[in-house]
Amino acid sequence: MDSRAPSPDEIERQLALIARGADELLKREELAERLREGRPLRVKAGFDPTAPDLHLGHTVLLNKMRQFQDLGHTVIFLIGDFTGMIGDPTGKSATRKPLTREDVAANARTYAEQVFKVLDRERTELRFNSEWFSKMDASDMVRLAAQHTVARMLERDDFAKRYAAQQPIAIHEFLYPLVQGYDSVALEADVELGGTDQKFNLLMGRGLQEHHGQKPQVVLTMPLLEGLDGVQKMSKSLGNYIGIDEPAIDIVTKAMKIGDELMWRWIELLSFDIGLDEAAALKREVAAGALNPRDVKLRLARELAARFHGEAAAEQAVAGWNAAVRGQGDVAQVPLQDVVVPAEGLKIAALLTAAGLTPSNSEANRKLRERAVRVDGAVVEDPQRVFEPGFEGMLAVGKRNFARVRLVAG
Repeated sequence: MDSRAPSPDEIERQLALIARGADELLKREELAERLREGRPLRVKAGFDPTAPDLHLGHTVLLNKMRQFQDLGHTVIFLIGDFTGMIGDPTGKSATRKPLTREDVAANARTYAEQVFKVLDRERTELRFNSEWFSKMDASDMVRLAAQHTVARMLERDDFAKRYAAQQPIAIHEFLYPLVQGYDSVALEADVELGGTDQKFNLLMGRGLQEHHGQKPQVVLTMPLLEGLDGVQKMSKSLGNYIGIDEPAIDIVTKAMKIGDELMWRWIELLSFDIGLDEAAALKREVAAGALNPRDVKLRLARELAARFHGEAAAEQAVAGWNAAVRGQGDVAQVPLQDVVVPAEGLKIAALLTAAGLTPSNSEANRKLRERAVRVDGAVVEDPQRVFEPGFEGMLAVGKRNFARVRLVAG
């Protein structure tokens, strides 16, 4: 054994941390063997720059990558600028439109700016898979395609369903898993991370590495994070997300709206500060009625705000939330939001909708009838009340939706 190799107890500690929140670890003994070698592992995760904004769902993988970094391993953040122009077919019921080179380049720059809010810049290799694919010619791609069969491709659930339903599958979509798998060959990855929906592609990397004489990578799949609704995976298109670039007050406010059961799931997948043993102890206290789940949730919300905006902004956001929701402190801690209104002003329902507190005027009117609307702490019931430019104050709908606004003439 290498003299630098960690002790058996240290290996077990690392394995436990790596497995935290994971769906599958394939194969655990292979990972233990590599850890015993006492060298930094090369840990890869690929991201197609299909959208420029990251949300907490994306950070499930980033958090795991950071844990590997904290254990002394090398993380490779791979931007799939080449694969992004193919379009990942995973989970799609139809051929996805590829991105243009300009789209990919713009989104890639934004990704690079955001990921270092989680990852340690000094211990991250930022790579683009066009580095090697731009050097491959048509014959190279044909040889790569020859390393897999159509029958095996049709074992993929999404391909199988589309084939059975006689929906079109473009030939280039078959290339995507091969191209992603070849990334692991080019980078000589020891470990590859991905969501549960990426398992087929991750295993493709193992097979291609063996074909090229490399030791096959360990595969670690992470679950897809449920969004604010606690049901569907976090998605910008579904509106159930928290973006990592959102203001700290918005991160805190949104995180405080999640259900108590979802809170424990988020702690497991998103928290660095609350270990599994402590989380279990907190859960027992909550179950026994000795601890309010709100206090645990607020601790998690503060941690998330601090991660992306720093300690001072997180403290201000928590203070603002306490002032607005619990009536403890100065509501001036809540950032002021300008809302553009006509010179004659807006009725209360339209104002609530313009401020983003209700999805529609009809919903705002329903909340008025329920006496769930407050302005500067006082209940408002009159739907005819008008607010004109120059008004500044705290609007609230229910206990958790609030905004401190200043009305400006449009």
